[in-house]
Formats: sequence, C-alpha cells, structure tokens
Amino acid sequence: MTAAAPLKDAPKRLLSIDAFRALNMLCMIFINDLSGVKGIPSWMDHAKRMEDSMGFADTIFPAFLFIVGLSIPLAISRQWLKGASSGSIAFHILSRSFALLVMGFYHVNMESYSSAAVLPQAVWEILITLAFFLIWIDYPNTMDKVKRYLLIGGGWAILIVMAILYKGSDRHGDSLHWMRPEWWGILGIIGWSYLVCAFTYFLVKGNFAGMIIAFIVFMGFNMIDHGFHLKINVLGIYDGSSISLVLAGVLISLWYARMSSKGYKTRLLIWLLLAGCAAIAAGLLIRPYTEGISKIRATPAWVLICSGISILVFEIMVYLVDFKDKKTWFSLIWPAGTATLTCYLIPYLQVGFYDLFHFRYPHFLDYGIGGFLRSWAVAFIVVIIGGFLEKKKIKLKV
Repeated sequence: MTAAAPLKDAPKRLLSIDAFRALNMLCMIFINDLSGVKGIPSWMDHAKRMEDSMGFADTIFPAFLFIVGLSIPLAISRQWLKGASSGSIAFHILSRSFALLVMGFYHVNMESYSSAAVLPQAVWEILITLAFFLIWIDYPNTMDKVKRYLLIGGGWAILIVMAILYKGSDRHGDSLHWMRPEWWGILGIIGWSYLVCAFTYFLVKGNFAGMIIAFIVFMGFNMIDHGFHLKINVLGIYDGSSISLVLAGVLISLWYARMSSKGYKTRLLIWLLLAGCAAIAAGLLIRPYTEGISKIRATPAWVLICSGISILVFEIMVYLVDFKDKKTWFSLIWPAGTATLTCYLIPYLQVGFYDLFHFRYPHFLDYGIGGFLRSWAVAFIVVIIGGFLEKKKIKLKV
C-alpha cells in the first residue's frame, strides 16, 4: 500500500488532530505550571523514577508524540500529491528536525545554568526564546526579503552570543562547563523522533506493512532494554520509546485514512476502540517483565499504555470533531492546536520575567486547590495569548 493511495481521499487536514493537539498542549502547559504547586494529589503529578506507576502528568508528553505521528502521513502525502520533489520533502524534514533539536539543546542547558555566568538565567532564557521567534517565525511572503533575513540573522546572532556567554555547573556548583546535550529536552526528543519516523515513512513511501515493521523494531529496542537490560542508544534518545510512540500515531493515521476513504465510520470507531484497549492490555500484561510502568525510565508498559490511552482520546476527537462537527466546543483552546509551538514557548517568557522581577504567587495560589486553579488559569491565558499572536501573524512555522 503506497502513501498516496490510502491518503488521496482523506481530508488535507484532520480537524480531530488539531483538537487533540490543542487539548494536549493545554494540559502540557497546565502540568508544567502545576509542577511548582505543593499539596496536589499524587495521581496528578509525575510518578517517581523507581515507582511502578504513572500519574496524569505521565500521559501528556507521550500523547504529544503520538499526535506528531498522526500528522506525519497527512503532511508528507500532501507534499507528494502536490508533486513536491524528494529533495524538497527531505529538506523540510531535516530543517524541521534541526529547529527542534536546536531549541531542545538550549532548553536542556537551562537546567544546569550557573550563577557564575555573565547574564542572570532569566535574561538568558528570555533572550534565547526571543531568538527562537526571530529565526522560526512564519514570516509573510509579502515581507521584504532583506528585512526578513536581517531578523533571522539577528536571531542566530543572539543564540551564538548566548552560547558564548553560557556557563553551566554540576549539581554542587563547583565544576563549570560549556553547553552540552546531557539529554535533548522535550523539543529535542520530538525532533529526533520526528526525524526517524518521517524519514522512515518517506523511504517506504507510506507502506503500511513497512511502518508496522518499523514499529516492531523500535518497540523491540525498548523491550530489549527493559526486559533484558541491554542498553540500546538510538540517536541519543536511547531505548526507542519516543520513536515507538510516534510510529503508533503514524499507524493509526494510516488506518484512519484507509477506513475513512471507504466510508467505514462505525467500523473505524470499533477498530480504534479495540486497538486502544489492546495496547493498554498489552502494557499491563508485560508490566511485571519489563521493569513496570515508568515514564522517567520509559518502560515498554508505559509506552503501550500511553499509546492505548492516546488512541482512545483520538477516537473521541474523531467522533466529536470529524463525525459530529463539534469543532466549536474547542474554539477557546483551538490556537493550541494550530500555533502549538508558539503556545509552548510563551511560558518560557512568562517564567523568565517572573524570575527577573522576583515575582512570586501568594501562598494560596501556590498550594492545593488554589494552585490547581491557578495552573489552569495560566494554561488558558497562555493559549489565548497564542491565539492573539496567531491573528497578528506571529506564529512559529516549525
């Protein structure tokens, strides 16, 4: 089965994916803000490293990776149908991955930023975020090219200067070092996973069997790592867990296209329900043999259970948005699905300015139900700001 064949009758953009992405990004902003709140129920937070469990927070990032996978077949097949050359498609994949890796690399180095550095960390954080906007904003085609290149060049200049001025330290603060990829950060993991999965889809021309084999291979890496304790480093993101989550999304997207092109709405919902439940059951089944459930250790049980949850949530979005046309239910948070990276980066400016001016929430907004409501309020405000910026044509194109 080729890529163009199953997807040629599918819509150019699935609104259910945008709705799912919007809901996921809203929850991601909420969870990130909630991380500083005390007195919240443990089931809402991330499970500890060696715990055999998972909380609500542990399902958010894997769902985003799954959504990345949902989008890959539609995006690449759309380019094929437009007649884009293989070189232009490959360049798009590489440039998008590169952007995510650069942003992830800078973000992860904030974790070890030293007070010995020339600039306060808050200033460094604000400047690199502004540089990301200057470099990767979706400039209008009508803008003068010289002005556009000057803005992009200015962004790169800021990143270079920030790299020169950077000083990091170990957890005891007594060993200074330059920027280094201790891990790739959230955006970096997305970048590596997207690179592998998009190129795999591109190389096998969207063949469904080929993508199943790829999923088995990378899921196998994950199983070998945690079942037999043989460490496999896949492009710096280790055990293949993130790639497996993206590939799960690719497979579901291909299956959706195949079913919808034949008009099988009810059958599609049944298959999605079965696939979601089967993935969760498989995760619970292998749980005792592969180091339990853990997001931090990226165990196979966690990968499969989160894949199953993501499939079921996507099914709900398909039913509500694609089948019942309830897009308006998500209108308030829709910018989080269409200007996703913009919404993700806004909190870095927020936190940077908070630290720069030593702003602290009052205690009742930093604890328990007050903190819970505050984090939801922050998430909605960030998304609303993202929507405002999108209307003003300020939106990252990555």
